[in-house]
Amino acid sequence: MQRLLQADVGAGKTAVAVYALLVAVANKHQAAMMAPTEVLASQHWRTLEAYLAHSRVRRLLLTGALSAKERRQALDDIRAGNIDLVVGTQALVQEDVEFSRLGLVVIDEQHKFGVAQRARLTSREPAPDVLVMTATPIPRTITMTVYGDLDVSTLDEMPRGRGKIITAVRDSVKLGEVLSFLRTELEAGRQLYVVYPLIEESEKLEAKAAATEFERWRERLHPYACELLHGRIPGPEKQEIMERFRRGKTKALISTTVIEVGVDVANATVMLIESADRFGLAQLHQLRGRIGRGEHKSYCILLISEASSEAAAKLAVLEKTIDGFEVAEADWIMRGPGDLLGTAQSGLPALKIGDLRKDAQLMKRARTSAMSIFEMDPGLEWPENQRFRQLIVEQQGRTFSNVS
Repeated sequence: MQRLLQADVGAGKTAVAVYALLVAVANKHQAAMMAPTEVLASQHWRTLEAYLAHSRVRRLLLTGALSAKERRQALDDIRAGNIDLVVGTQALVQEDVEFSRLGLVVIDEQHKFGVAQRARLTSREPAPDVLVMTATPIPRTITMTVYGDLDVSTLDEMPRGRGKIITAVRDSVKLGEVLSFLRTELEAGRQLYVVYPLIEESEKLEAKAAATEFERWRERLHPYACELLHGRIPGPEKQEIMERFRRGKTKALISTTVIEVGVDVANATVMLIESADRFGLAQLHQLRGRIGRGEHKSYCILLISEASSEAAAKLAVLEKTIDGFEVAEADWIMRGPGDLLGTAQSGLPALKIGDLRKDAQLMKRARTSAMSIFEMDPGLEWPENQRFRQLIVEQQGRTFSNVS
């Protein structure tokens, strides 16, 4: 299997992944699930622990937070086959991590990993089955899908009882009005996120920063409890901050994009994104996915100051739709489809034949033809298939068919 599971934020990809992982373990293989951040890896771990509370599946969380002694023991257990299921961050692709019989790799939020990073985990011998999951397929992934390197499963419904999300772009001069609205939501018992593009202010970038603005938010939202969360905070402390927010002790989280994926707090109904024009379209959609996870109506406010026409067009997409597939399509049109056979995640490819969007049906036909040729003549030995040999792309003896 080389399969992409596309589903919008909160649609239930993790539940699908759990079934796949258990199928692998039931067939006497090890399974691994890789997430881009410790916050998300830990959340997947908690979800799995809940699902597998009475299970005999031997499982392990592998992140950078382990001590040297704990890590050594974990690696020994994985190598010896004493562990069935490993959840981790990019710690899983370090050279010293050796599996005894890896059968399945699930990669969550795959656009957060570099192409080479993903290949390191998936190009082992024998090759494991690979399930990559994303809520906002990056342009390159859509292209690879059309081109035939990945099979696709689409989960296009949301669980029942989800609240509606309203997105609005607001000029930063209207911060006073926005603050009044935030306080109204807090008084109603809800919680909120305030997201910044930077941890600290930069001389190079004209954008506000989370650490710099934190004290102001404490004053603005007093007496409601606020906490600061960003990537430089040590792992255990980060988990404690998230746990207080999850329990409702903290009412407002002032954060960077560290909360972009996987954070699931049903009572959080408002997200204010400062300098929204500094973020990518897919990233903004992912951030917005942190709200609307409960029954209450939710609000995403994109705060900007003097945005360019390009940025305005980008943000208008989010005002119009909360559908991740529509967002991905708009992102594809704006950014280009990426480098098909290299490692670029977006931009224009060297391919000169056809339009990857308009000619999708033609490419599907070409893919079907190619697959039938390989089924009948896998070595391309028939005289009429000899001409295709020079089209097989290799670099240093390795094909790139497994990179995405």
